[in-house]
Amino acid sequence: MENTKTEHWNNPPVHREENKKVVAGILAILLGFLGIHKFYLGYTKEGIIQILLNIIFGIGGLIGIIEGIIYLTKTDEDFYQTYQVGQKPWF
Repeated sequence: MENTKTEHWNNPPVHREENKKVVAGILAILLGFLGIHKFYLGYTKEGIIQILLNIIFGIGGLIGIIEGIIYLTKTDEDFYQTYQVGQKPWF
């Protein structure tokens, strides 16, 4: 008979990047017009685009609020897979 019992103390958890969902969501809602949440997630080009959209058209803040709500309503795993692993820059 084979022993299939796992000893959890001897199996360290797999290292995984920190989930940035809450911080990114709050930054998007409060400072979305500056694209700060984009820079925080590593989307430099999209952060600059968001700043320009705010300066030229005044819609950068609205986009930030929408994205912040989307970020915060996703599950932790869904956010992580979509925006941190999958690198989806918009909505």
